[in-house]
Amino acid sequence: MSASENVHPSAKYKRVVLKLSGEVLRGGKTGDAIDGATLEKVCRQVKEIHDLGVQVCVVIGGGNIFRGLAGEQRGVDRTTGDYMGMLATVINGLALMDRLEKLGVNTRVQSAIPMNQIAEPFILRRAIRHLEKGRVVIFVAGTGNPYFSTDTTAALRASEMHADIILKATKVDGIYDKDPKKHPDAVKYDTLTFIDALKQRLNVMDSTAFSLCLDNNVPILVFDLNDEHAIRKAIVGQKIGTLVKN
Repeated sequence: MSASENVHPSAKYKRVVLKLSGEVLRGGKTGDAIDGATLEKVCRQVKEIHDLGVQVCVVIGGGNIFRGLAGEQRGVDRTTGDYMGMLATVINGLALMDRLEKLGVNTRVQSAIPMNQIAEPFILRRAIRHLEKGRVVIFVAGTGNPYFSTDTTAALRASEMHADIILKATKVDGIYDKDPKKHPDAVKYDTLTFIDALKQRLNVMDSTAFSLCLDNNVPILVFDLNDEHAIRKAIVGQKIGTLVKN
């Protein structure tokens, strides 16, 4: 019996792509690129939905270690900087894998850049088989190409894997009509269409990622990861964050 047949009745989605920025792993007080307590909290949230029988893919960024665009400002060539950023995502992915395995969650890391000693290559059918066997699959090294963000990776993998939704975990509790940090009167949206988000030029994802989601009808839920049960709430359909859909 496949894992998808054991999905808890409360779960609204069977297969999800969880998009995490590298910054969510950074320690607030310690300033460490990967804070142990923060890593534990994130992995416990992943385990919480995995225990519901949901098939979970994770796409992790590398901004807590190195970001290609920031490297360009320091004189690093953009292409080289992007590859450096991709390698940073591998470090984060391995950290997630290690902690998830210690929590009893079988996990596989698949890399878009071949590095056989530490990760499997990305192979679509193998990734789907891992999910069917109840394993969490972590996608690292972005798309394997410079000039593409990990948002685009999430949109691409969600389209390829026929995921029900992209769960985009951020430090903001949804999408607003303007920056809530600068404007106290900013209004939060509960739901948005892709077209409205485009018309209002709302920064949901970068344009390439957003176009992929629009074209392939992959909804995006943007929510705040600081709530320690946020991902579970999203999975069971509680009102959380902002849902962008066709």
